Amino acid sequence: MSGNIYQQGLAKNAANFVPLSPLSFIERTASVYPQRTSVIHGSREFTWSETYTRCRRLASALAARGIGVGDTVAVMLPNVPAMFEVHFGVPMLGAVLNTLNTRLDPEAIAFMLAHGEAKVLITDPEFAAIVAPALEKLEGPKPLVIDVLDPEYPGSDRVGEIEYEEFIATGDAEFEWSLPADEWDAIALNYTSGTTGNPKGVVYHHRGAYLNSASNIISWGMPQHAVYLWTLPMFHCNGWCFPWTMAANAGVNVCLRKVDVPLIYELIRRHKVTHFCGAPIVHGMLINAPAGLRAGIDHKVSALIAGAAPPAAIIEGMETIGFDITHVYGLTETYGPASVCAKHPEWNDLPIANRAERNGRQGVRYHMQESITVLDPLTMQPVPADGETMGEIMFRGNLVMKGYLKNEKASDEAFGGGWFHTGDLAVLHPDGYVKIKDRSKDVIISGGENISSLEVEEVLYRHPAVMTAAVVARPDAKWGEVPAAYIEVKEEANVTVEDIIAHCREHLARYKVPKFVEFCVLPKTSTGKIQKFALRQQAKSASAIE
Repeated sequence: MSGNIYQQGLAKNAANFVPLSPLSFIERTASVYPQRTSVIHGSREFTWSETYTRCRRLASALAARGIGVGDTVAVMLPNVPAMFEVHFGVPMLGAVLNTLNTRLDPEAIAFMLAHGEAKVLITDPEFAAIVAPALEKLEGPKPLVIDVLDPEYPGSDRVGEIEYEEFIATGDAEFEWSLPADEWDAIALNYTSGTTGNPKGVVYHHRGAYLNSASNIISWGMPQHAVYLWTLPMFHCNGWCFPWTMAANAGVNVCLRKVDVPLIYELIRRHKVTHFCGAPIVHGMLINAPAGLRAGIDHKVSALIAGAAPPAAIIEGMETIGFDITHVYGLTETYGPASVCAKHPEWNDLPIANRAERNGRQGVRYHMQESITVLDPLTMQPVPADGETMGEIMFRGNLVMKGYLKNEKASDEAFGGGWFHTGDLAVLHPDGYVKIKDRSKDVIISGGENISSLEVEEVLYRHPAVMTAAVVARPDAKWGEVPAAYIEVKEEANVTVEDIIAHCREHLARYKVPKFVEFCVLPKTSTGKIQKFALRQQAKSASAIE
């Protein structure tokens, strides 16, 4: 006998190998903690045993309609119990869950339904005016449409043929579901928020969903039985995998149909919410809300911030109001967060501004991600860890998508050189922490000098009147392009363009100071991310065509 002795007689079998899938989490939690609260929505509450049963009924009812392995089930839902349940009931069949962005127009929704070949669409009356015309635009077979009627929502406009509760009532509570045959099998389809042209369909697999669900707990230091408030849309990267995380955590999901600051504070107080996630805009709204709304909240509240490079002022502001904030970074293509600004105890001894600067970095790899680094995109060589040399952030590991649905060319480009290319420009600090400097298309080249739009935004956020700010390139006859600032001011703030310019001149080199300032309501995505492409088009910048 020769060769590697560890490859002889030691094959995988049913006793020693099981495909990784987050479906295992809900089965375990329903078995171990059947009577613990799983979901709260208004006056409705469910236990983990009840939620598990409802998921099995959903899977059974879908199976009875012919839905099976590889079929797409699309959902157009806010953060309601049914939205949580589809994250389990759909993949129990081997089907693929496609959570649709609820703020898109009928044309975009129609494209996604057709491109993803949705066999079923589960939707909410709030979106009937979008869904109905989207369905009319479909040229091929129409999906089965199921309406979710929510007691917390006054409208009842229906576009489907059956109501959700009636539908799952036809299912078997003891439905025998199974894990995927292969953990590489698709579990979810998420479309990118394409700025021009059609969005790309990002495909997740069971293995990645399982690992990022666990990584959320480990990398955040999340204790068991957390009370999690759904400020983040579950449609966005499957809620950063937190539906599956909360099943693993055996915690409580407090649903929230939309971001409502007074209601957020009320729910935190009433249910003793311990954790929530959100984009910088959500955190900014909480910081700038009347202090009285926070009265009575005397327990620890932990928050994850991501979705854009958050200004240090936002991180500092959250700490000032008493919330413990952790910065994570990722993209739709990386299952949501795939890196974390892991904190060090000695940072607590730093002045708050310095601490916020440290915590504002994109950080290091998530526990279940193999690597995050900064490479020169042309040579694919690492940049020096000097905190100054810019390159492109790249990921490698289990928390990277399978690829783009029906788009091998885009997938090959994204995975060039064996790394996932993010398009985010960054530096690598001596301690190995990554810090974003800009999106590649957001760098402003003025008179041959590169200007980081994020650096200018950081300064703008330091002005006491600024609620939200975005900086893009604006064409200029002399310099080629110059920084243009679009600013949303706080309520009752009294500020002029001259005030903003003077403030920037105190903190920036002259060539970096915005040459154009406009006060306005900034265009945002449904997750609160500022739509810079719209501002670039408004400013007629050279990068407006993407």
